[in-house]
Amino acid sequence: MDDTEAGTTANSTIASWISALALSDGAPGGGAASGIMLAIAASLTSMVCGYTSTKDQGEQESLNGINSRAQELKGKALELGDQDAAATNAFGAAFRRDPGRERQRAVADASIQAAKASAALGELAITAIADLAWLAEHGNPALIADVAVGLGALRAAVTGARTNVSFDLSKLATDQTGLTEVRGAHPHLWQVVQELTAAREEIDRITAAIDDRAAPTDGA
Repeated sequence: MDDTEAGTTANSTIASWISALALSDGAPGGGAASGIMLAIAASLTSMVCGYTSTKDQGEQESLNGINSRAQELKGKALELGDQDAAATNAFGAAFRRDPGRERQRAVADASIQAAKASAALGELAITAIADLAWLAEHGNPALIADVAVGLGALRAAVTGARTNVSFDLSKLATDQTGLTEVRGAHPHLWQVVQELTAAREEIDRITAAIDDRAAPTDGA
């Protein structure tokens, strides 16, 4: 197993991955950490599903669907987190090149790939919001605190993806190319940033709506 494989989520313990994150190696970094946070949100979603039961057939079908999606999301989140780490490595390699046009081109290419990796993670994270919102309303009330933690992890994933896409896009701007031109050249990635901003606000609304149940001592 080489160093790249050792740093992947598939081949690491939590302790070894956290240790790798603490190193000044570039990857894993914030993007990969966002993948971990999304996987945590998915895992908590699945856990709450396991503790929730209902006699209503329609609600049971909804619950089964949420659990199935959460199980799939958990694996995809880790995979995309590793892809983001690989993109980060390429980004760092581009910056280590000697100054010149080749370096500029390499940085631009790496920035686009890194932005795409973070955007894919962010778009996946958005799909998890509705399921946690459903559990906030219909899940086992004894686990509302776990729903709140899941929402917090999901918010971290969304925020990380949003910030990384935006930052990577900004690296495409030069003295000759401003952000307006970058927006025109990469409209989908630009739109993803806006969607992630809205997603974060939605998560905050859901979290605020359950705070009196998840943290009742604040109002005492």
